[in-house]
Amino acid sequence: MESAKLLQAIIETAIDGIITIDDRGRIESLNPSALKIFGYKAEELIGKNISVLMPEPDRSRHDGYLLNYQNTGEKKIIGKGREVKGLRKDGTQFPFRLAVSEVQFQEGTIYTGFIHDLSKEKEAEEFLKNYTMELEELVEDRTKSLKKMLYELEEAKDEANVSLEKEKELNRMKSRFVSMASHEFRTPLSSMQLSVILIEKYLQVSDSLQIVKHLHKIKTAIGSLNGILNDFLSLEKLEAGIVHPNHCLFDVIKFSEELTEEMQLITKEDQIIIYQHTGSESEINLDQNLLKNCLMNLISNAIKYSGEHTLIEFSTEIKKNQYVFSVKDNGIGIPEEDHSALFQPFFRAHNTGNIPGTGLGLNIVQRYVSLMDGKIQFESTFGKGTEFTLSFPKNYNNIPIEL
Repeated sequence: MESAKLLQAIIETAIDGIITIDDRGRIESLNPSALKIFGYKAEELIGKNISVLMPEPDRSRHDGYLLNYQNTGEKKIIGKGREVKGLRKDGTQFPFRLAVSEVQFQEGTIYTGFIHDLSKEKEAEEFLKNYTMELEELVEDRTKSLKKMLYELEEAKDEANVSLEKEKELNRMKSRFVSMASHEFRTPLSSMQLSVILIEKYLQVSDSLQIVKHLHKIKTAIGSLNGILNDFLSLEKLEAGIVHPNHCLFDVIKFSEELTEEMQLITKEDQIIIYQHTGSESEINLDQNLLKNCLMNLISNAIKYSGEHTLIEFSTEIKKNQYVFSVKDNGIGIPEEDHSALFQPFFRAHNTGNIPGTGLGLNIVQRYVSLMDGKIQFESTFGKGTEFTLSFPKNYNNIPIEL
């Protein structure tokens, strides 16, 4: 008696659906999971043919499968799990893995079906497939831009009558570009490849936590690739001379608070960005998009080159004749011997190690700041941290006139 109660409790609490039918295919019992999967109440199904839970063509063929097995012993529905389609009460279809066992006893024969819903696994597969397609399109588009950039570098080398030293510098830049691009692309692509392999493995055992974990790794790797490619495209636009500042009036406090909130989302564990504004005024006149690009780059660097459990200080100030922005961290700092070359394209400080980066960010920031008639300065102590300061003149000539 106790064994029967224990068995019933196991069936009632099972995560997978369990359905029993008689030798004529009529439903005798369903556990709560099976009812939830198909969207029915027990009284709506007991006594009905199991085919009501099947879409065509299985609905029409099921009784034939059962009769054929009883007459010939050929196991088309009996045995280990196979993937089939189910039909919910609301008419929707879904995939599930079905395993059927035959139980013979004195009163006759019953068949027990064990149902494992595969909907979430299939959704994860589709999500991964779409992610892969988007990544392939992104890499293809950006690769075309990179090829164009390399072609233009070659043209510049061939057409310009430069000195031997200039030609050597161009070759050094190309060498840095190829080396950096190869390394920076290989790392996230390898990470994505490994995550895809692991996701396929975890799909087999329905480990949704691990699937989500590795999907997050793929998303992070894609973000890294996108950042690299955006740096290349920004540099290309600057070289082509098509970037022009578009000044407008906006509230620097609101702008900075929104930026701080956005950047806080990508910080490391217990990294906190503290924002502070100095001055009674809050309205400034600059190119909002170029300024945001500059500050996002500086704050992103502060996050990247600082450890966990650290503070990043971001401040703005409106003085009598200028606007001032500063970003200060307590990270690895910049070696003194690297200070003079810091703003050169593709240059990276010697203590960055395996921290990813293109070596283009600060060069782009410097050029954006220059386009807005500003200046960029920094102070850094090796091993203790760095502070970057951007200053811009109050340019009343660029204030738009409202009509």
